[in-house]
Amino acid sequence: MENKNKKSDIPVKTTFQKIYDQFKNLLYAAIAALLIKTFFIETSRVPTGSMEKTILIGDFLFVNKFIYGATSPRTIPFTNIVLPYFQLPAITDPERYDIVVFEYPGDRDDLRPTVISNYVKRCIGLPGDTIEIIDKVVFINGEEAWIPPHIQYVNPYVTPKGVANPRIFPKGANFNEDNYGPVVVPKKGDVIKLSTENIEQWRTIIDREFGRRVVTIEGDKIFIDGKEISEYTIQKDYYFMLGDNRDDSADSRFWGFVPRDKVIGEAFMIYWSWDPSIPFSDFFKLLGSVRVNRIAKLVH
Repeated sequence: MENKNKKSDIPVKTTFQKIYDQFKNLLYAAIAALLIKTFFIETSRVPTGSMEKTILIGDFLFVNKFIYGATSPRTIPFTNIVLPYFQLPAITDPERYDIVVFEYPGDRDDLRPTVISNYVKRCIGLPGDTIEIIDKVVFINGEEAWIPPHIQYVNPYVTPKGVANPRIFPKGANFNEDNYGPVVVPKKGDVIKLSTENIEQWRTIIDREFGRRVVTIEGDKIFIDGKEISEYTIQKDYYFMLGDNRDDSADSRFWGFVPRDKVIGEAFMIYWSWDPSIPFSDFFKLLGSVRVNRIAKLVH
C-alpha cells in the first residue's frame, strides 16, 4: 500500500533560488511594462488650462501611441538629451479634431525648444488645409469648423482685424489671436516661392528641417546652406494645433505648425485626476482632492 505520508520528490528551493525567481519575475514584468509604454500606451500629465474644460489641470492621460506609429524613446527621461529613435508604421495619421499629444517644437523663432516637453491640443488643421479665424470663429477651407462641446472663451472682447499681435505666428504677420490668417498648413512636397518679403515666415521651418541655421539673406538674395535659391520644397507634413480654451492657450497661433515626426499619440482616457495646486507635502489633503468622477473618463 502506498504510504500517504511519503515526502514529495519535488526539490525544495533554496533561499537563493527563491530570490532569483522573484528577481526574474520582476524583470519580466518591467520589460513588459517598458514595451507597453514604449510602443502602445504613453502617460501624460496636463500642466496648463489650454484645453479646459475638455481636459483639466491635474488630469493624467493615457495616450495611444500605436495608432500614429509608436517610437522607441526619444529622450532620456528628466533630461533634454535627445536619443536616436525608430518608428513603427502608423495605422493612421492624425485626423481633424483629434486631441493630440506632441513634442513641443519650440517658440516661434527658435531652432529648437529650450526644454523638451509634451503638449496636448486639438488638431484643427491637416496638411494642405487653409485655416482662418474671424472674430474668434474658426474656419477650415472656407467652412466654419466643428465647435468642441466644452469650448471656452474667457475674454468677452474681440481684438479687431488688423490689430497685429507681435507675438503671433508667422513673424511679421498682421494677425492676432481673434482674427488670424488665412494660413495654409504646409504639406510634404509643397513648393514655396521665397522672397525677401516672406522669408521670415519660412525661416524657422526651413532651419528646423535642416536641424541647424541655414537661411541667410544678402541684399535681395536668399541663401539656404550657402546656395542661392528662389523656392523651397517642404520636407514634412505639418499640423495646426489649437486649445479648446481659446483665449488662454499658447498654440499654433503663437508658435507655429507641428511637424508629423513630433506627434506622439492621441489622448483617449483620463486615468487619474486631482488638484495640482495642493503641494505633495500635504499628501492627505492632495489625496482628498481626487476627482473620482473624472477617472476612466474618455476625452474627445
